[in-house]
Amino acid sequence: MRELVIVSGKGGTGKTSVVASFAALAGTEATEGAGAVFADCDVDAADLHLVLAPEIKHREEFRAGCAAEIRESDCVGCGKCAELCRFDAIERSETEDGRSVFSVDEIGCEGCGVCVRFCPAGAIDFPEKVSGEWFISATRYGPMVHAKLGIAEENSGKLVSKIRKEARDIAQKEGRGLVIVDGSPGIGCPVIASVTGADIALLVAEPTVSGLHDLERVADLCSQLRVRAAVCVNKADINPDMAAKIEDAARARGMDFLGRVPYDDDVTRAQIEGKSVVETSDGPAAAAIRDLWAKVGQMPAEADK
Repeated sequence: MRELVIVSGKGGTGKTSVVASFAALAGTEATEGAGAVFADCDVDAADLHLVLAPEIKHREEFRAGCAAEIRESDCVGCGKCAELCRFDAIERSETEDGRSVFSVDEIGCEGCGVCVRFCPAGAIDFPEKVSGEWFISATRYGPMVHAKLGIAEENSGKLVSKIRKEARDIAQKEGRGLVIVDGSPGIGCPVIASVTGADIALLVAEPTVSGLHDLERVADLCSQLRVRAAVCVNKADINPDMAAKIEDAARARGMDFLGRVPYDDDVTRAQIEGKSVVETSDGPAAAAIRDLWAKVGQMPAEADK
C-alpha cells in the first residue's frame, strides 16, 4: 500500500481539484479488489466532498482538548478564576439574590486548566469536549474518510492523524493499494500530520511570488520529514515566467518536477456539475492532470532518491 498526499504551501492553488481528478482516475482504473481510499485531511475547510459527493456510512464524534465548566451551585463567587485567566474567558454575573457567580465563555476558553487547579471551592469541572465529527463514506470511486472540525476548535492535527489512520485501516482491510490524501494548506500542525510518514508528497504550486515562497516552505517541511516530494504548477500559463522559476527552484532542490497544468475553463464547468475535470473534459487541463497521474504512479517512494 502506498500513501500519496497532495499539499500546497498556501490555499487556493487548486490542490483539491487535482485530488478529485486523481480520485476519478484511480477509481476508473481500479480492478476488482483494488483501487484507492481517499482522505480529506483539510479538516478546517474541507471541500473534497463537493466533488466526490460522499454518502455517509459511519460517523463519530471527535473529542479532543478540555474546557472548563463552573458549577454555579458550588461557586462561592470569590473571582479567583477570573483573576488568573489569561484569556479573559471568565464572565461574572449575579444571581437573583445578589450573589456573584462566574461562568466560562466556551469560545474564549483555551483549556489551560489553571482555573481548575486553583479554584478554592473545587467548583470547576474540566471535561473533554466534542470538537467535531469524522465520517466514513462511500463515493462513486471508492471509500472516503473525512471530517468536520467545529468552529474555533483546535487539535486539527490530531483529527488529521485520525483520518489518515482510518483511511489506511480501510485500505488494508479491503486490499486497496493506494491512499490519496488531500492535505491541509500551509506548513502548520495539520500539514505536518498530513505529510508525516507518507510515501510521496505532490506539491501543487501557483505561478505567483507568494506561490513560490510558500512552495519553498512546504518543500523544506517535506525534506525535514524525509518524505519524497514532487512539484507541479497549476494554472501555469497565467504567468509562464514565474512557472519557470518554480520549476527551476524544484529542480535545484533535487525534487521531481512533474509538469504544468494550464488554466482551463473546463475545470470550473466541471466543479459546477460536482465533478472533476477528467470526468467531463478532454481539454488541456484534463490532459495535463492525466499526465501527472501517470508520472506519480511511476515514482519510487524512497525519500533519499
